Amino acid sequence: MKKLLALLFISTISFAQNADRKFINLSKTNDGFGVEVSDGNYYFKFISDKIVETSFVPKKEKVSNNSHAVILNSKIKNLTYFAESNSIECYPSLGKFKVKIQKSPFKISYLNNNAEILSEKSGYLKRKHIPLENVKGNITADSTEVLQFNISSDEVLYGGGARALGMNRRGNKLALYNRAQYGYETRAELMNFCIPLVLSSKLYAVHFDNEAIGYLDLDSKKDNTLEYETISGRKTYQVIVGNSWEDLVKNYTDLTGKQPLPPRWAFGNFSSRFGYHTQEEVEKTIRKFEESKIPVDAIILDLYWFGKTVQGTMGNLEWDKDNFPNPDKMISDLNAKGVKTVLITEPFILTTSSKWKETVDKKVLATLKDGKPATWDFYFGNTGIVDVFKPEGKEWFWNVYKRLINQGVSGLWGDLGEPEVFPSYANTFAGKADEIHNVYGHNWAKLIADGYKKDFSNQRPFILMRSGYSGSQRFGMIPWSGDVSRSWGGLQSQMEIALQMGMQGMAYMHSDLGGFAGDYFDNELYLRWLQYGVFNPIFRPHAQEDVASEVAYKDIDTREIAKKAVALRYQMLPYNYNLAFENTTEGKPLMRPLFFNEPNNKELLSKSDGYLWGNDFLVYPITEKGQTQKEVYFPKNSNWYDFYTGKKYEAGTTQKIELNKNNIPTFVRGGSFIPMNKSIQNTQNYVLNDFDVHYYFDEKSETSKLNLYNDDGVTPNNFENLKFEKFDFRSKFKNNSLSIRAEYDHTFANSNSKKINLIIHGFDKLPKEIILNKKQLKNSEFTFENNLLTIILDCPLDVTNEIEIKQ
Repeated sequence: MKKLLALLFISTISFAQNADRKFINLSKTNDGFGVEVSDGNYYFKFISDKIVETSFVPKKEKVSNNSHAVILNSKIKNLTYFAESNSIECYPSLGKFKVKIQKSPFKISYLNNNAEILSEKSGYLKRKHIPLENVKGNITADSTEVLQFNISSDEVLYGGGARALGMNRRGNKLALYNRAQYGYETRAELMNFCIPLVLSSKLYAVHFDNEAIGYLDLDSKKDNTLEYETISGRKTYQVIVGNSWEDLVKNYTDLTGKQPLPPRWAFGNFSSRFGYHTQEEVEKTIRKFEESKIPVDAIILDLYWFGKTVQGTMGNLEWDKDNFPNPDKMISDLNAKGVKTVLITEPFILTTSSKWKETVDKKVLATLKDGKPATWDFYFGNTGIVDVFKPEGKEWFWNVYKRLINQGVSGLWGDLGEPEVFPSYANTFAGKADEIHNVYGHNWAKLIADGYKKDFSNQRPFILMRSGYSGSQRFGMIPWSGDVSRSWGGLQSQMEIALQMGMQGMAYMHSDLGGFAGDYFDNELYLRWLQYGVFNPIFRPHAQEDVASEVAYKDIDTREIAKKAVALRYQMLPYNYNLAFENTTEGKPLMRPLFFNEPNNKELLSKSDGYLWGNDFLVYPITEKGQTQKEVYFPKNSNWYDFYTGKKYEAGTTQKIELNKNNIPTFVRGGSFIPMNKSIQNTQNYVLNDFDVHYYFDEKSETSKLNLYNDDGVTPNNFENLKFEKFDFRSKFKNNSLSIRAEYDHTFANSNSKKINLIIHGFDKLPKEIILNKKQLKNSEFTFENNLLTIILDCPLDVTNEIEIKQ
């Protein structure tokens, strides 16, 4: 008995907070409640019934409400309090998510469905003279501030931004200091997006609402401790819960902002490399795509548009008229072909650049303590950096972009925005370099997004950025995974990076298809990367000059296989654009881990070798040279069809799939509707007037639906402004009879009727009877070939088609 009491005592102490922290009293505030303790005050605010914000303010410090991440205002003011002798619970009136305050020993816990999911351990504490060893220059601070929590021993942890660590990131201490890692392969502990967010397999998340550099420790000491450590700033965090993974991500993106719909052309093929040296080379490249009949929607110009050399010219931000003598005509001619121009820019202004004197005179650069421009050396030369936090800096930078957009430029590429080199001694309008380092790219994207809203309000921006922060998605940021090695190891890490970032709100994370860094030449690697890229948010081959990245420049055999991947990408436009709409309205990632489908399957919690593309595609990339078989797990709840052969696989099984060079293992969920387009040269020719809808019949799927969204692909806020068209498809299977309903609704339409080719997979014999709108179809009114039943639906506007198929 004594031994048991001792164990209970140890357990209580280990889960209590700082022993010196004493509860004094609890008071209600306008939007929550406060708790006074011996060393400060806690403030709690329910932002929604699934999000609570907690702030600790030590004595002699003031409350700070400044957040770069959070945009959701508090909505819940009527809270319920339940008090016992030693504890108080607080929660929204009808909510299942609670905060519990234990008075002695003092402890803060978070409960969902009456089960504790997280609690403060030591809570807030200070550490003296802690080196932040990972960051450049081995930066040290006089002291760091820590928020410390208890976690359970069995939960899997995700988050921390873009890393290559393995899907389960528990056991790692993650530096929070955005920094590029050139030529990485299977492991990259620190990369361009350090997001202070942790997600748990127990379906909660913790977001630390502070931008300063520091660490995120995911139980590296293996003592069931989660810890956030920083040099300064707010001691504020939000705990978020969800009923499912989709719900959890939705709640987080409610908090930090939803991604606006990108322009439709962003879902096409990019011509991109480092780099095109001349106007002639740009025009020649696009002609090559046209001659090879390879679809292309955009061309990206790297450093050479403003300088003949890589070093010494950064910051010019003006066309090099020797090599680009008539950029206005070049851009105009490309636009006429439906090809958009995207330009690289950097925030660095070299002292040797043509803009140096102007930026110094206008005082738009980060400074030293004495107010003079801060300068330092790095690879590209001696430089300063634009202060994107300063009103004058924002205005100056936006005027550069405004001039380029008025020339016809359709997309902006922000590179090196970590920032790549940003010494601690530099100062900005918003604070010291180390305090705002991680939100530099975030605020750079914001100034572009704000500029578009002000000066180009009818145009969706395309903002390609290498670095960002919590909530950067709300500015339309399109992130990519940096200078990955052109190697099989480089490819192997890309699924994890994209899946993790999608869970953290940044659903457009993608990679340089084919790999960027190095001169490794392997057509098999290139093709496998592109085939994976078909089922990515952005399809953008890119590389150094040593090996061509463009499909149009490949040898005949490679080009023909790659063309199939590009063609499929364009055929997938209706499905992909619909995924984008789901992301905009609900926050759903485009790429989703398999555990989104089976959250209780522990074996899936650490896997990223296969993933879901939206809800209905199962994709297994090929990441090893010469691979001939791939082991595939088929998730439960639905049977699966091979997308290319039509072969059916049983739900919940694991099978070995024979591989071929033309595609990677791709499967479609039984019961799903898959909309597909005809082949087009680029999205300028896209209209959803005559398209295919594939339905995959599955006895396990009693009901299913597709809500297919479409708009003009150009104008912002079409959904909010009711300028869109919508196709609703429903299926029901009962008593050997399949019913399908197709309904069209619109506030925007570009034709008087729609033609839908309904292609039904899964029948092994001709159905006994097919009835369309209560009329039995004759054999001449449908086709049944290779077990595919095709029915053509002519859809006058606002008319519903009802089909009944009896087996």
